[in-house]
Amino acid sequence: MAIHPDSHEVAERVEKRWAMLVLAIVVVLVAMVVYTGLHWAMMPPSRVETVRPETLHVSGEFIESNLGSAPESDGSVTVRVVAQQYSFTPQCLLVPAGVPITFRATSSDVVHGFLITKTNINSMLEPGYVSTFKTTFDEPGDHLMPCHEFCGVGHHGMWAHVKVIDRAEFMQMAEKLPADSRRLSCVK
Repeated sequence: MAIHPDSHEVAERVEKRWAMLVLAIVVVLVAMVVYTGLHWAMMPPSRVETVRPETLHVSGEFIESNLGSAPESDGSVTVRVVAQQYSFTPQCLLVPAGVPITFRATSSDVVHGFLITKTNINSMLEPGYVSTFKTTFDEPGDHLMPCHEFCGVGHHGMWAHVKVIDRAEFMQMAEKLPADSRRLSCVK
């Protein structure tokens, strides 16, 4: 079998082109890693708030009288929740339909899951950090809120309810709250 005299040069030229292409891809990938590393180090993807898990119930935003649903001055509603083995406090959340709702939740002991069925809310609650997420419920209804992160032997019984009611009914209930409490309850 005869070998063409230029075949060695052709093979060498093709190999150099492929080597240059691979080198260019590696350079682009390294540049992307460096850029994203520097960019996100200066601008983290979300606001990170911390809280002391051992003093949650004693002082600050997550004291017992401040948990649950509370209307804000701008017309929105803030819901504060604490997860602990093996329950959520409060056990039943009351929220209005058609109103922007901000959930602020944390854990007092271990990692817990925070999931509201039939919504896009699905997060982890970690001790020492406050998780914040926003949503609007379009219509009244009931939703389950199970813990979806294994948190111990009682995990299977850790769930709560989210009851979505008419906005006018919610605001009427909120007006009747005592001055020292912001908490609305599902129990009438």
